[in-house]
Amino acid sequence: MQMKCDLVVLGGGPGGYSAAFRAADLGLDVAIVEARDTLGGVCLNVGCIPSKTYLHQAAVIRELEHSRSVGVNFGAVEIDLTALRAHKDAIVGRLVGGLGTMASARKVRIVRGRGEFTGANSVRVAHGDGADALTIDFAYAIVAVGSEPARLNELPDDSRILDSTSALDLPASSGTMLIVGGGIIGLEMATIYAALGMTIDIVELGDGLMPGADRDLVTTWRKANARYVRDIMLETRLSGVEVDNAGLSVSFEGKAAPDQPKRYDYMLMAIGRIPNGRGIAGDAAGLTVTPHGFVPVDVQMRSNVRNIFAIGDVVGGPMLAHKAVHEGHVAAEVIAGEHSKDAHLSTAAFDARVIPSVAYTVPEVAWAGLTETEAKLNGQAVDVVKFPWVASGRALANGCENGFTKLLFNKDTRVLLGGALIGPSAGDMIGEIAHAIEMGSEAADLALTIHPHPTLGETIGLGAEVAEGTCTDLPAATGTHRAGRAPTRAA
Repeated sequence: MQMKCDLVVLGGGPGGYSAAFRAADLGLDVAIVEARDTLGGVCLNVGCIPSKTYLHQAAVIRELEHSRSVGVNFGAVEIDLTALRAHKDAIVGRLVGGLGTMASARKVRIVRGRGEFTGANSVRVAHGDGADALTIDFAYAIVAVGSEPARLNELPDDSRILDSTSALDLPASSGTMLIVGGGIIGLEMATIYAALGMTIDIVELGDGLMPGADRDLVTTWRKANARYVRDIMLETRLSGVEVDNAGLSVSFEGKAAPDQPKRYDYMLMAIGRIPNGRGIAGDAAGLTVTPHGFVPVDVQMRSNVRNIFAIGDVVGGPMLAHKAVHEGHVAAEVIAGEHSKDAHLSTAAFDARVIPSVAYTVPEVAWAGLTETEAKLNGQAVDVVKFPWVASGRALANGCENGFTKLLFNKDTRVLLGGALIGPSAGDMIGEIAHAIEMGSEAADLALTIHPHPTLGETIGLGAEVAEGTCTDLPAATGTHRAGRAPTRAA
């Protein structure tokens, strides 16, 4: 069997389908090769959306606990795992159904199976034993095959040892669980299972949780979760796992390792993700794929083979859906520009100054741009200001006064270089900080932007006022006040 198209996209995740839809909108004949039965990739099917569905419920449970403390009692929380799974499946179903409709409306063909290159202008797509293989001849290709959970090969094969995919099946709501890995995925899963009623321990090989985030954010997160996470073992690794009918017996080694093995009902592996670049037979097309499975690209997302592009997890950088989407748009526009000789499209490039990161835990943690840790390591001269949410009326009303907003400004130019928030809706608010960095905003730009009151979002403006020395919502700080000034405006 054989077909032809202008563009074939290997992978139907957020980056892949966004690239395909953008290219189709620009007039190209497009096909998506996807191994799953539905579009959306890991993010929509077994990642971002399912986990956030559960995380919302976890936040609601925590809110109920706060409500009890102020006199509003809804009674004991009862967990119906079957209903919760069904709710998650319904959300995912609605979204993947919408993607199928949009693909059909754009005349984007969906080919089910795994694609491998057979040349620089062809891929072979096979189901199972390959009996019904299809060859697709293309002018251009975009590799968007994503990543998969990293695994430790020495672990026993046991259904009670979960990864980030199987954990979304919610096997239980009570008992004990060890989370292996203290990154964002591990902490989000810890948030979900702690809310359901499990006793949680975390073991992390590094010297801190949530790599990439400043330590003051992590310290605040740990204090807020002291009741919900029993033990955090840093600079510690697994040394052995034994299974029996009663559970899992786990041995540790390292700085915080207990003297004796600890028993758990479940263990969840969250030690990172591995790109899938080695599964596409890239050598048949002359495509460079690193030993770790990454496909190197330039700012136009073009690989070493001129007509083959790559986007998303497989090109490196933060493994985030929002990054993949923007990269997909760039690749599609470059290809469409070459196809139609549209100079504006063909010069597209991925030139984001910042890519925001969010841990959708309780409380949420979000950051974008330069971190305080990076500034210190680089010896970069910055003004770091914090607005504590204990000074926010809305935060006090919402019971989240332990949060804060942090902004980093260039000490000389006053331009915003980075920022972070911890507290409810931090992920929703970090976009303003990212936008301000992209626009080259100064402290005065943010300080003089009128934010609605009372909101958590106004803490961004108030933080900028602290930098400007004009904040009247905090006690006066001797010797730090600056004369208020207007932001630079174009004539």
